[in-house]
Amino acid sequence: MQRTTNRQYLIECDVLEGLEELAADEIEAQLKPYERVEMPRPGALRFMWSGELRELLSLRSSVAAYVLLQFAVPRPKALLGHQHFTALTTAADAILALHPEGAFHTIRLSAAGEDSSVMTRLREELGARLNLAPALEEGDLLLRLRRVNQGWEALLRITPRPLSTRAWRIRNVPGAANATVAHAIAQLTQPHADDRVLNICCGSGTLLIERLLAHPAQQAIGCDIDPLVLGFARDNFRAAGVARQVRLERWDATGLPMPNASVDVILADLPFGQLVGSHTENQQLYPQLLREAGRVAMPGTRMVLLTHELRLLESAAAQHAQLWQPRGVLRVHSGGMTPGIFMFERIAQR
Repeated sequence: MQRTTNRQYLIECDVLEGLEELAADEIEAQLKPYERVEMPRPGALRFMWSGELRELLSLRSSVAAYVLLQFAVPRPKALLGHQHFTALTTAADAILALHPEGAFHTIRLSAAGEDSSVMTRLREELGARLNLAPALEEGDLLLRLRRVNQGWEALLRITPRPLSTRAWRIRNVPGAANATVAHAIAQLTQPHADDRVLNICCGSGTLLIERLLAHPAQQAIGCDIDPLVLGFARDNFRAAGVARQVRLERWDATGLPMPNASVDVILADLPFGQLVGSHTENQQLYPQLLREAGRVAMPGTRMVLLTHELRLLESAAAQHAQLWQPRGVLRVHSGGMTPGIFMFERIAQR
């Protein structure tokens, strides 16, 4: 990877709690920072980066990435001084230069006491210097300020929207999987180019898109019983540039018109009885789904399922212990909920 600058940046990434290890693995594999990735607290990763900031835009396991500046000053008013203000605007200019002209229109300052006269002045002077309109709610250039023991930290987000906001998601369905969770699920399948992937209950296509963007597959099938969401999935597949790689079918996941032992990877964001389905329906659906998945799966098939119905899925898996070997569970904090990512492996028939 060719470097065109020797400038060193301190970077902090927001990640979903529970996915820190996967996000750190991606950073270390793709960016190879000169210093080890550290976790200063749950849901955050920090590292020194000596490459081009543009390379951070490819991160798919992080919710957002920031340039982090540290100021040994007792009060935020000092950030209006020439030296510190110049450091803020220099970092902001580097971020603006990553994107097409016009990508940023507003600046938002997020901090305790952000309505104070000092914070208001800082927001307005930064906006004037960067030619960005101050915003009180959503802002394209997000500056977060926080008090630390020895001073203040300023975090400038490197994108107008979080990294988790995927450009391909032009159609959304309530309850659709978070894209960073979907990327984690794709990685947990240990993707290979010769995989035959089946995404049951595919909805608007989030899991399958993230799987195909992570790695090509020999075959990719998405199925759902709802024709409306299948139409949404087609639109998202086209926007993601993977439409030609996917076969979409209106199939019931409990009765798949597929041969025995015909897939290597199974993915699903299962209905969990709030926005989609009900707990009573899931009590019948989950065992039937695991049995049918076991029929179409090759020995060694990797199956990764996302659900909020943790106990129900554990009970269903116990009923089909002869089919599926549990390989672990990741609990993820996302949107005020804590779903589980369940990993299984198809057991060879004796």
